[in-house]
Amino acid sequence: MFKPLHTDKPLAVVNLTIEGRSVRARAGENLALTLLHAGFRHTRLTPVSSSPRAPLCLMGVCFECLVEVDGRQNLQACMLEAREGMSVRLQHGARRAGNGHDT
Repeated sequence: MFKPLHTDKPLAVVNLTIEGRSVRARAGENLALTLLHAGFRHTRLTPVSSSPRAPLCLMGVCFECLVEVDGRQNLQACMLEAREGMSVRLQHGARRAGNGHDT
């Protein structure tokens, strides 16, 4: 998932959707960084107080960067690579009941 900072070849660009907005990202970039680069300052709102939470550790330990990707809830954005066509939604409150997929 992590790539060298410097490379001789330009990185490919992928197109994805975040909260209905088209966003371009570098292929292989972690999704948490893609969200921050696109101007999103938080990835979820807490279930109890609706406080905004944002990526903190960027290595899969803190679970602050939970998002919904292609209908699957509670995924850690820092552990996912940005890929062509993915649809990302910020999480608002508690997880919905069911299998975690939009119906």
